Amino acid sequence: MKPPRIAFARLSARTLRSPSQLGRQQSSAASTHRPAPLAGITVISLEQAIAAPFCTRQLADLGARVIKVERPVVGDFARQYDNRVNGMSSHFMWTNRSKESLALDLKNEKDHGILMKLLERADVLVQNLAPGASARLGLSHEALKEKHPSLIICDISGYGQDGPYRDKKAYDLLIQSEAGMLSVTGTGTEPAKVGISIADISAGMYAYSNILSALLQRGKDGQGCRIDISMLESMVEWMGFPMYYTFNNSPGPVPAGASHAAIYPYGPFATGDGQSVMLGIQNEREWVNFCNDVLRQPGLATDSRFSSNSLRTQNRDALKQTIHEVFATLTAEQTIERLDAASIANASFNDMQGVWKHAQLKARDRWTKVQTPTGPVEALLPPGSTKSADKGGFGAQMGSVPEVGEHNEAILAELGISR
Repeated sequence: MKPPRIAFARLSARTLRSPSQLGRQQSSAASTHRPAPLAGITVISLEQAIAAPFCTRQLADLGARVIKVERPVVGDFARQYDNRVNGMSSHFMWTNRSKESLALDLKNEKDHGILMKLLERADVLVQNLAPGASARLGLSHEALKEKHPSLIICDISGYGQDGPYRDKKAYDLLIQSEAGMLSVTGTGTEPAKVGISIADISAGMYAYSNILSALLQRGKDGQGCRIDISMLESMVEWMGFPMYYTFNNSPGPVPAGASHAAIYPYGPFATGDGQSVMLGIQNEREWVNFCNDVLRQPGLATDSRFSSNSLRTQNRDALKQTIHEVFATLTAEQTIERLDAASIANASFNDMQGVWKHAQLKARDRWTKVQTPTGPVEALLPPGSTKSADKGGFGAQMGSVPEVGEHNEAILAELGISR
């Protein structure tokens, strides 16, 4: 049996320059002499948009070396989505730190050969190109498995690598629609898509977790594998509650805006100062506390219209009017004070500026800075990581966001190739 691929990865990391030799910002974990979890792992990614870049950014956060293969000059088309971050795209800034950019025209024989040479030293190949594109480039698992038996290949697509929908183009909104997400969002009169790329994110996170599992498995038997991630399957998995809610042809949840279709009161409620407060009642004990200490109407707790969650949901309009009558006499701050005192879950209704300034994130020191081609930009530390590897944790790798082809010269020099 061949030795585990992880041992090979460490050897190849000595052959390929380390991130520090390429001038990339190092995580604070380096100063503790404890390597990051994926230190020594090399990932080659033919990626664009969100799903694959989001996956590989998580791998980079954990210390993997991620080489992002882009089209010359224009690069990943997500670079042009907008220019909100000092002239850069907000999507690209979010999903591409700590990576090296290698600009290749893969239709060019010499550039294709460079990629194939890189794969000899790689541990993971990730791609989310258009349907069939990777196979035409000779990058399918079938084409590579004999020469690279320990290579982990992760294909991310809209609908998967087979089946009648295999060749359909897929964008986030389209997958939200196919997966039933639009049937449970919005209001009773108009559906609404989720305001972030949730289908892309779900696919990226399942790709990430599957790659981690494949690395662990390869550490046992030395063998790579193929991972087939579809946005549709990832999104349908996240739709588990509404799917089971409709079990045996039961009617589906009614879209309720920011409220909950099956729990009430749960959602936004206006206050007297023109703001809104989010709150949620999860059980009958909380309902009694809410009536006694927040609404200050103890008799409401035993009102026959509201004596169970099912009845409160059925009679939500009447209950909503009562809640609004009370909240109209209070400011948002006063309402939250009452809710906190009664141990009722609640939240402020933040816009994005409110999130940037969130007191909890500041208190937990969750912000750091990342270098970009247009200057340093604030970035949130990945959940679970710290700024240093204290208390047995690890410091996330928070490297620079690259320009298109920024690392061509250095990577080609490592491979002994001149252009």
